[in-house]
Amino acid sequence: MMGWEMVRTPDSRWASKVATVLLGTTILAGVPIEAAAQAAQTQDAKTAAPLTRATKGARVPVPAEPATPAPAAAPAPAQEGQPIQTILVKGAERLEPQTVLSYIKLRVGQNYNKAVADAALKDLYETELFKDAQISFDNGVVTIQVQENPVVNRIVLEGNKRIKDEKILPEIKIAPRQIFTRSKVRADVARILELYKRQGRYAATVEPKMVALDQNRVDIIFEITEGDKSKVRQINIIGNEHFSEGELRSQMVTKQARFTRLFSSGTSYDPDRMAFDQQKLRQFYLTQGYADFRVVSAVAELTPDKKDFIITYVVEEGKRYKFGDVKVESQLRELDGDKLAKNLPMHKGDWYNAKQVEDTIDSLNEVAGSLGYAFADVRPQYDRDKENLTMGITFLIQEAPRVYVEKININGNTLTQDKVIRREFRLAEGDAFNSLQVKRSTNRIKSLGYFQEKFEVEQKPGSADDRIVLEANVEEKPTGELQLSAGFSSIESFIFQASIRQRNFRGRGQTVGLSGSISRYSKSVEASFVEPYLFDKNVSLGVNIYRRDYNSFNYTNTDRNTTYQQSTTGMQIRAGVPLTEYLTAVASYTLNYDDVSLDKDTYYTFRQDPTQLTCDPILAGRYLCDAIGKRLSSIIGGSLIYDTLDNRQRPTRGLTASINADFAGLGGDVKYVRLRGNATKFKNLGKGFIFSLTAEGGAIKGLNGQDIRLTDRFYLGQPDLRGFAIRGIGPRVLRKNIVDGVVSTSRNDWTDDALGGKYYYKGRAELEIPLGAGAREMGLRPSIFADVGAVWGVKAPATTNCNPGCYPTYTQTASDGTTTIVTSPTNTVTGAANVATGAYQYSFVEQFVGDTWKPRVAVGIGVNWNSPFGPFRIDFSRVLLKQEGDDPKAFSFNVGTQF
Repeated sequence: MMGWEMVRTPDSRWASKVATVLLGTTILAGVPIEAAAQAAQTQDAKTAAPLTRATKGARVPVPAEPATPAPAAAPAPAQEGQPIQTILVKGAERLEPQTVLSYIKLRVGQNYNKAVADAALKDLYETELFKDAQISFDNGVVTIQVQENPVVNRIVLEGNKRIKDEKILPEIKIAPRQIFTRSKVRADVARILELYKRQGRYAATVEPKMVALDQNRVDIIFEITEGDKSKVRQINIIGNEHFSEGELRSQMVTKQARFTRLFSSGTSYDPDRMAFDQQKLRQFYLTQGYADFRVVSAVAELTPDKKDFIITYVVEEGKRYKFGDVKVESQLRELDGDKLAKNLPMHKGDWYNAKQVEDTIDSLNEVAGSLGYAFADVRPQYDRDKENLTMGITFLIQEAPRVYVEKININGNTLTQDKVIRREFRLAEGDAFNSLQVKRSTNRIKSLGYFQEKFEVEQKPGSADDRIVLEANVEEKPTGELQLSAGFSSIESFIFQASIRQRNFRGRGQTVGLSGSISRYSKSVEASFVEPYLFDKNVSLGVNIYRRDYNSFNYTNTDRNTTYQQSTTGMQIRAGVPLTEYLTAVASYTLNYDDVSLDKDTYYTFRQDPTQLTCDPILAGRYLCDAIGKRLSSIIGGSLIYDTLDNRQRPTRGLTASINADFAGLGGDVKYVRLRGNATKFKNLGKGFIFSLTAEGGAIKGLNGQDIRLTDRFYLGQPDLRGFAIRGIGPRVLRKNIVDGVVSTSRNDWTDDALGGKYYYKGRAELEIPLGAGAREMGLRPSIFADVGAVWGVKAPATTNCNPGCYPTYTQTASDGTTTIVTSPTNTVTGAANVATGAYQYSFVEQFVGDTWKPRVAVGIGVNWNSPFGPFRIDFSRVLLKQEGDDPKAFSFNVGTQF
């Protein structure tokens, strides 16, 4: 940091006059900077404390206040001790002379001497209103010559990029229209540096400068050099004998700066984090049986270049203990201490583990709370045997009154109606308290997704010892969702989806949504409405109305060809009723009108009847010709749903499972029965790791001799099975072109049509990996996953191998009424004689592949990010196991926003 600089500015006609005065000395330092002013300021230069120039990057020490200068004109010895007859004040501009005199103790009639003059000068400088002051005495007249400190015109920040002005300016105490003082500016510099230290930027420097203006005004400029974050270069641990430094470092939040931790926030030095790491070390040793462990000292040293810290811990491990006798003594009649002791996780002879003790206290409190004892007090009593190195523990459950819910208070909901929250409580006012029901109520309110993630139902004492008040202090968050999704693959190219949904419509807990999607193969639009409590009864009602257009396609060479088009217009009505706290039954009715068609210009010929276009199996394949037509599907369905998730929006533990059965045949043209089941288990592994395991499967069977249509079968691929394209696995027909008499081995020369299957299964294992605090604040949640699945169970369709010379045939009727089967290289018939024009021929081999239960396996990594523009998901996959005909896909992403 450099000393203060005076900058002359020609901003008015007074500039030169003011600059002449200001050039005599720097305002803060009082160091002469012009030779012409040295004689007049010699005394001031001797007494002022200059600002020192520091090494680049180092913090500049705050200069000491200047010592009180002696009078510029010393009195003659004969005048020493003479009485003061008059006191004159000169040089004051903003201050009145009487105000100046009020700051000092000199008074008329007082004998003048050097000590009195020095005390007066000291008093004047302590006001910090003057940058220069001199006292002279002549024949009983004391003259006080002052030069006032300037007035601050404005504050300017330069060089700050990491911390914005709006965060720094509130910390700066000196302000426009205040009197400029060095102490205030030094304090502001320290405050700014403290802000940067909180970000780990210990190499930051702040250099204050000012620009002199007319009328004794100045602009204060803080030139900031932010520097890089000070990283933790090394963590040393001294005194550890039973665990390596690597094991102990792994327990800490602070990490050593390495290239592999480029994006980790844990490599920056933070004294609070360092204190937390000491607790983490103690917790680790206590879980390993070292009950006497302590951290002797913890020192953080900043390297001379201020870029890195070296942290050294000195620890004392102590002896390792085992559990002694473990007992439970209960003063509550309903709890048998001996029975509880048998179910404790620790046993005599096990290594002592403080975490197990804490968990046991929580579980015993929960057991007591489930019986209505909200204020039960479980206290561990330790019996330490230092000779035998054992730690006996007795858990004492003290007597407490049974508690009842006196009142339930709901605070903080500005949009959401009270009844929406209250109906999720598993307890009512007047009920016996039950801690398990309170926990369940908390999870149900969290699952609404309307409030902050860290919501908890608070328990407060009521008006009496046996009364308790439950408080739900909610903090509402946006429940409207505007989502945009995009994806890409070599098959469907770009996909674009948009949806708008309000999950708490008008604060009533209703869900209203409208969505649409469009891609190179499909487009759809859907409107939905869900009422979770119909007429305030515990019955849910949902309605969906939709239109979906799907164009199945394949490729020949690099040309995209549409195979069939399916248009579905329909609606679904469903109602749900809870059977138990965790089990719900849902009934539904679905009505669909499907229209499946093929492009007549591509797949129709006069093959069978020269007067009528028909679907040509050689062009389309018999499986497509059999699928075309218009059909009405009337489907009734039922589901059983089991759900114990702690949070439906972002679960960390619990199980959700469902069984779904559908019957098509209550009217309509389609008849089948379909059965599906799925289950997902979430487990919190601790330290932010969340593991989930999913299994799903299904089967469909036609009734009354009907086969299952192409459009009603099961399909697998992205996004259900990552690593493969949409409909990327399962039964399919590959039509391989013959090029120069040889069957092509390039997929670009094949036509690929997915047929779906009657049976399927899929599974997924996924582990969410925690990152540092900085990444969590950004909303980054990476995961690794493995997906497995298969779909199969259809009959092989009639396929055709057609070499050059294979032409379409049709029946030709002559004018005399005779008919002839004609094979002709034609597909267009004109005139009464049906003379064909325009020839073509075929050259391909068809192959039916993929109809197997054998698993397809893909692994990959994915990242969820709550980005500033909305939720973002990206996946990279690698296929480990596939079957012939499968279509892999390595990358996908989607993005959305909330309002």
